[in-house]
Amino acid sequence: MSLPSSPSPEARPTLPGQHVRLEPLSPSHASALHAVVQEDPDLYAWNVVPRDRATMESYIADALSGFSQGHMLPFAIVRRAHGSHDERVVGCTRFFNIERWTWPPGHAEHGRAAPDVCEIGYTWLARSVLRTPVNTEAKLLLLTHAFDAWKTHRVTLRTDVRNARSRAAIERLGAKLDGCLRAERPGADGTVRDSAVYSIIASEWPVVRARLQGLASRPWA
Repeated sequence: MSLPSSPSPEARPTLPGQHVRLEPLSPSHASALHAVVQEDPDLYAWNVVPRDRATMESYIADALSGFSQGHMLPFAIVRRAHGSHDERVVGCTRFFNIERWTWPPGHAEHGRAAPDVCEIGYTWLARSVLRTPVNTEAKLLLLTHAFDAWKTHRVTLRTDVRNARSRAAIERLGAKLDGCLRAERPGADGTVRDSAVYSIIASEWPVVRARLQGLASRPWA
């Protein structure tokens, strides 16, 4: 059995990297995220991404409600200034399906406050930052927080089985395919979606971390 617990206010960290900064998602990000979508709305054929300002505000409110209930931790992805580019919001992502297991009394994990397992998803980016270090470093920051700060046992990632670009990006992280869940949820296109489910477990993290650190350190193209 898994039990969510309400987070404390200080449980909303900012995660800084070389190319990006993940900062706690807030209503103040609505305008910038709406502008991200307008770069290329067709990019999000396989993602449920808000297309108008009102829907974006509702999307953020739902994410913050999930945080207050203890099962989500949402972030805005901010591209840090480099060269001729100013700092700006370029997307969002989050931890969700955060679980805190009930360990038996006397077990070493009994009373543990940090999540035991979680999922990374709800990730979408501006067209202009595809094929840059943004997504790689964002995942590195999230996975580092999950495995090094939380000491979580497993991180899950999933995507529509038809989304070849997303599946390639997940596999490039070093995540392993656990399998496909048939008719798992409504798809963004209104069909019933099959989902490809991947995971990284704690014992695999050192190798994955080294790989991602190498990929994220490459110069901005």
